[in-house]
Amino acid sequence: MGTELGLALPDGSADAQVRDDPPDAGPTVLHDCADAEAYVASVCFKHGPPRLVGVELEWLLHRPRSPLAPTDAAALAGALGPHTPTTMDPASPAAPLPEGSEVTVEPGGQLELASRPYPDLARLTAAVTADAGHLHDMIAAAGLSPIDRAADPVRPPLRILDVPRYRAMEQAFDRLGPSGRSGMCATAAVQVCLDSGESTAVADRWAALHAVGPALLAAFANSPDLHGRRTGWKSARWASWLRADPPRTAPPAVADAVAGDPAASWARRVLHSPVLCVRDGSDGWLVPHGVTFADWIRGAIPARRPTLDDLDYHVSTLFPPVRPRGHLEVRYIDAQPGRRWALPVAVLAGLLSDPAVTDRAREACEPVAGRWVSGARHGLADRVLATAAAAVFELARGAQAALNAPDWVVADLDDMIERQVLRGRCPADDPEPS
Repeated sequence: MGTELGLALPDGSADAQVRDDPPDAGPTVLHDCADAEAYVASVCFKHGPPRLVGVELEWLLHRPRSPLAPTDAAALAGALGPHTPTTMDPASPAAPLPEGSEVTVEPGGQLELASRPYPDLARLTAAVTADAGHLHDMIAAAGLSPIDRAADPVRPPLRILDVPRYRAMEQAFDRLGPSGRSGMCATAAVQVCLDSGESTAVADRWAALHAVGPALLAAFANSPDLHGRRTGWKSARWASWLRADPPRTAPPAVADAVAGDPAASWARRVLHSPVLCVRDGSDGWLVPHGVTFADWIRGAIPARRPTLDDLDYHVSTLFPPVRPRGHLEVRYIDAQPGRRWALPVAVLAGLLSDPAVTDRAREACEPVAGRWVSGARHGLADRVLATAAAAVFELARGAQAALNAPDWVVADLDDMIERQVLRGRCPADDPEPS
């Protein structure tokens, strides 16, 4: 959906359909860090009226009768048919679903649906409900079913897709410990995509999405178990990604999250983040260690100098809680059970629907600034986060009529507020469905 919201950068989820061929050398070769930062700032933040909302849904899959069996790539590709992504079958047409959603598959076999952007919740939820139902019917015919948690509760992480990008990711993450492999192969999220807004509002919207992040991470935490053990975290998914490679995955410092010029702040982060890989046309890409993109521009990788295409690709390998891709991609929400994927979309869209609501949400979350780890570990058992979450959900609930939210979304939101948020509970506190 990046192109439809005005950004030509490749998709940055682990299953991104990005080019694996190296760029041609020539006029696009980068020699100056300042030029590179200016380019990042210009393409990652697109200005305009905040009209559209989209969502990317991920599901871990299993065979209910054989929950320990790894996802079979051939069976999954057979089930997806013409919707199979090219990472699984280079000859596939990779056709969109009937309502236009794109299908991709993550390294561990997680299924992903990326919606088109829509101007209101009614049209978004109708399209995604239809496409998700179609997708789940296809995989059910192959004996596969989605898991209702955001982290695999029983199986070890296993990469089933063998493409250069994922091999490079695995190699880079494995240098730092086991968490990266868990994050890329055994977790699933709801990623909400919102317009950046007019130039005068971008900084406030960027700051608001970070401000409410710890409270929403806690409220939607849905991954207490991982690889057959109770982790002690309500969101083991978020803990895995945080530990995977902090320069690549951690939230920004609070000061950067409220920066008056988020484009410049983000561009600096991009240039000073480690390079994941150098594409060279072979199956064995170079995976440098401890080399930032700025270092590469200065000649730290002798193989060749980077190009603008390399910089686009580098941005696609960064996975912070909120990532600018022309629009703003919120990545801190765990996958939700059943149709409750719609609730984080409704809450985030509601909080950004009106500047006055956005300001009140930021104010309510001032006491929880930077409280990401506590949100992931304790969920709403953290009373400070629970207080902020109650205020934020109330604000979001009041905005649903303006978003044209369907009745079932409002009813599910009311149920979550009453049964969980106001009682200091999150989905991880509920028994796992049998």
